[in-house]
Amino acid sequence: MGEPIEIVEYRAEWADEFAQIGAALRQALGGAAVRIDHIGSTAVPGLAAKPVIDVQVSVVALEPVDPFREPIELLGYRYRADNPERTKRYFREPPGRRRTHIHVREAGSFSQQFPLLFRDFLRVHPDAAGEYAAVKRACAQRFRDDRAGYVAAKGAFVWDIVRRADDWAQSVGWRA
Repeated sequence: MGEPIEIVEYRAEWADEFAQIGAALRQALGGAAVRIDHIGSTAVPGLAAKPVIDVQVSVVALEPVDPFREPIELLGYRYRADNPERTKRYFREPPGRRRTHIHVREAGSFSQQFPLLFRDFLRVHPDAAGEYAAVKRACAQRFRDDRAGYVAAKGAFVWDIVRRADDWAQSVGWRA
């Protein structure tokens, strides 16, 4: 069994932690990365979250992996080749370092755009972010030791946010 699911109040230092991680990735990856973004709940000011820094590295192509795998591994991150999600390559922090998930996705793909839209919508809609925080807290309490149950339980709400985010994106001409 993994660590229990814990939702904590927003911490301003998450932005600084991402800035350090992102700068190191930018230096290591150079032109291999089209963009590097802070995604997930820790990227939304004021949003309660699991204290995990999620980073999305956008690349031109997922294959071959060596142009981005080697530089990321040289920073100490561990490539998770067993990740079942086919639309990304996934890296985790080395032992003893702060919890960090690095998601490498193809620039312009749905899987790359999805977390950016979700993040941007929540950043400009604090009421929706508050609703999401309440859902996450309830799901974490109910599924404290069941990560798959936690993700499944909040799924319907996440898709409702995506629908609202798409309406918003269309009305404002959102672009990543």
